[in-house]
Amino acid sequence: MSEFYKLSAKTIQGETITFDRYKNKVVLIVNTASKCGFTPQYEGLELLYKKYQNQGLEILGFPCNQFGNQEPNTNQAIKSGCLLNYGVTFQMFEKIEVNGTNTHNVYRYLKSKLSGFWGSKIKWNFTKFLIDKNGTPIKRYASYTKPKNIEKDIIRLLNQ
Repeated sequence: MSEFYKLSAKTIQGETITFDRYKNKVVLIVNTASKCGFTPQYEGLELLYKKYQNQGLEILGFPCNQFGNQEPNTNQAIKSGCLLNYGVTFQMFEKIEVNGTNTHNVYRYLKSKLSGFWGSKIKWNFTKFLIDKNGTPIKRYASYTKPKNIEKDIIRLLNQ
């Protein structure tokens, strides 16, 4: 079994879930922030989710306040803002850290498998990781990569 499926995280509602629920799914993981120049990507992420969720796509959002204090809100405020401003229906998790000594295990794992241009460190909000149906991290995308530009990779993995 893939290491990915042994990971767990606490949802923004406070429920701990294990990632084995994502077996045979294509998963896109994103570190998010509500006061970032990339925040409008929530809209594109939601469009992808609505378009492909019935084919097996899951999107997991992990709020993080490590970049320019761009996610100072509480989990409840983040949840409300995502729903109110962007209609987010994909799974959001509690605010975490993606770099440093308190890096969440999900990001510790992802960064160990896929380095970016600047090494394993997450450079900014809305860095994205694409995981295939077997729980293997396939590709890492920079913050500036728009969700629509990931669609072809998602389709390819859904069809495998």
